[in-house]
Amino acid sequence: MDTVYDSNAKINTVNKHVFVWICNFLVGGLGVDRFIRGQIGLGLFKLFIGSWITLGIWPFVDFVIALVKAYGSNNHSNELTFINGRYAN
Repeated sequence: MDTVYDSNAKINTVNKHVFVWICNFLVGGLGVDRFIRGQIGLGLFKLFIGSWITLGIWPFVDFVIALVKAYGSNNHSNELTFINGRYAN
């Protein structure tokens, strides 16, 4: 994972296969995907409260979104880029 600060933007780059299958699928319920994206507050909320309140729906939705963003028709690279915690693609 690479983190670059460009003026006021925080840019994170991560391998899409590791992000989708390990960070989202295996440990997404613990908020690891949000920590990797740079969203520390949401990661903590998802870790302690969010996954239990939503009965696992929030991690599942995050996993589906990650699949679509990583393996969608317009992403042909092996990396995902996040700008200030949001998908760049």
